[in-house]
Amino acid sequence: MNVLLDTHVFLWWDQQDTALSVHARDTINRPENNIFISAATVWEIAIKCRTGKLVFEGVVIDAVHDNGFHELPILAADAEAAGDLEWQHADPFDRLLVAQAMRLGFILLTADRSIRAFANVAQIWAG
Repeated sequence: MNVLLDTHVFLWWDQQDTALSVHARDTINRPENNIFISAATVWEIAIKCRTGKLVFEGVVIDAVHDNGFHELPILAADAEAAGDLEWQHADPFDRLLVAQAMRLGFILLTADRSIRAFANVAQIWAG
């Protein structure tokens, strides 16, 4: 199964935060699952660190690789699809992750209630 981690899920995993459910941990730990981190997540973390909204020790992309996750680039098709989503949600990072998951047929692992309410994307609840 191909799984795309929402930004907060990646952070919870990397920081071993107990907010991440046992089911989510099991999903990430299953060797048959391919776990992806979008470039949008790396970008979001970098912006939040720069503005002081988040503290992340180390280099984000190193953490992606150290955790054995795969990088997922942002394509122009993803950006266009994110803008075209029939979804009243303004967060550009969430919109991009949803668009990528939909385009690729990935499952989005999230604990975001706004995403949970959007039934058009396959998802696993991480909270």
